[in-house]
Amino acid sequence: MSNESQCTNIPDSREPTPDYNSGVCRGKIVTLLLKIGQLLSEQDDLVTALDSLLLYMRSEMGIARSMISLFHRETGQVFIHRSAGLTPAEQDRGIYQLGEGITGKVVESAKLIVVPRIGNEPAFLNRTGSLTLDKDLDMSFICVPIIRGSKVLGTISAERLYGSEHFLLRHVAIISVMAHMLSHAMELYLVENIDKIEWEKRTRLLLGDLKERFQPLNMIGASKAMLEAYDLIRKVSQTRTTVLLLGESGVGKEMVANALHYGGLNPGGPLIKFNCAAIPESLIESELFGHEKGSFTGALFRKGRFEEADGGTIFLDEVGELSLGAQTKLLRILQERQFERVGGNRSITLNIRIIAATNRDLSEMVTEGTFRRDLYYRLNIFPITIPPLRERGNDIVTLAEYFTVHYAKETEKQITGISASALNLLMRHSWPGNVRELENVIHRAVILTEDKVIHSHDLPFNIKHSDFQDNYSARGLEDKLNSIEYEILAEALRNNHGNTSEAAKALKLTRRSIGLRMKRFKLNYKQFR
Repeated sequence: MSNESQCTNIPDSREPTPDYNSGVCRGKIVTLLLKIGQLLSEQDDLVTALDSLLLYMRSEMGIARSMISLFHRETGQVFIHRSAGLTPAEQDRGIYQLGEGITGKVVESAKLIVVPRIGNEPAFLNRTGSLTLDKDLDMSFICVPIIRGSKVLGTISAERLYGSEHFLLRHVAIISVMAHMLSHAMELYLVENIDKIEWEKRTRLLLGDLKERFQPLNMIGASKAMLEAYDLIRKVSQTRTTVLLLGESGVGKEMVANALHYGGLNPGGPLIKFNCAAIPESLIESELFGHEKGSFTGALFRKGRFEEADGGTIFLDEVGELSLGAQTKLLRILQERQFERVGGNRSITLNIRIIAATNRDLSEMVTEGTFRRDLYYRLNIFPITIPPLRERGNDIVTLAEYFTVHYAKETEKQITGISASALNLLMRHSWPGNVRELENVIHRAVILTEDKVIHSHDLPFNIKHSDFQDNYSARGLEDKLNSIEYEILAEALRNNHGNTSEAAKALKLTRRSIGLRMKRFKLNYKQFR
């Protein structure tokens, strides 16, 4: 039997597709029609019917990629609802406005469009990004509207390589029949589910954005200490292991907790954040574990933070501030994933990941008797220490520049950067408040500056009075000249990324001369790389 009379699966091939007048193929189409009819009439299951159609198009018609899109009249958007041959990310990108691209034009005109060769059609936008190979441009694109009365409800579209116009038109006819058959069920489905579908689509996009935003590679800083922390975050995120984040206040422990959750096994679950130091000791158990009605005077039923986090992650910041009573309940959750509400006697089981953080020395607290030893060992399974900003080298500059861009945009000011003298002061500061302190300093400087650059005089008093200022405070002419020379040298080195030869050339100095000046001002080329 020739290729033209066989039902074979030949995706991405120029071989002719099956002859659907043959008995075998006609039987398969009849079977598909009966199955879809049964799903729609007896089970009211449109989703399974659509998936059955997509499977048939892929396995029996050799379609490389097939999509069923829906039209949301309120937003004017056409978006892919079900697909075969696309990744979830590609499907989520398949959104068109009415009249935009081939799909948008089909919905707007209520007429099918056949593109014989995608590479020759400028209106084909490849919004999904799925066409990546040169041979993809040789494919044909079929887009058929799903119409009920005078309303266009969506489209069925397909991409495939065809060697014959005869078989291309045969597939157009089959897809058109299926679009007509699905139209009534599609109309009912849209009436009942369109808002839910739109919400789920937006949720997927938002979740994808959060995962991208909070993955360790997008956290700011490339110092050795931070790279080591990123590696630990990456390794533990795909587990349910309890993590203990250690580090000074303001180093970014909450950002790490975000990365662990959104890069974890259940990023779609809730992420509940609780600061153990922000709630009075008398209320902390009720806040964390909830309480039953009547458990104390005037008490109404309330879920605690642990129940709210069920199916996701709870981040316990400043865990060292928990009372011994709360520590006992936390220990049971870590051991058994169970607890009771305040005033209750029924055990509640949780599916939860616990991330704890502290800036205190828990081992010392154990010795003092203010922190349970068994709880400490349960929390300390996988500790990650976030280094203080003063130990992160040029991360200070990277973060300062990031915050400058962020707050310049927020305040609608045209600020292009930070002067070399200001950057040097930032590098010399010890940053007891870490990243949080740096962010506040840059935010203030962006507001104060009247130039396109943040200067040293825009920084707060405690930053300006670094050890450089102590050594070269402008008490007289000589000190003022020293201060100016220092700033000029630092700026030249910064502009040339610590290359002393290039800096000397820019200042019209010899390499020996700039070296002597750098030595006098205790400047090291490495700090400007």
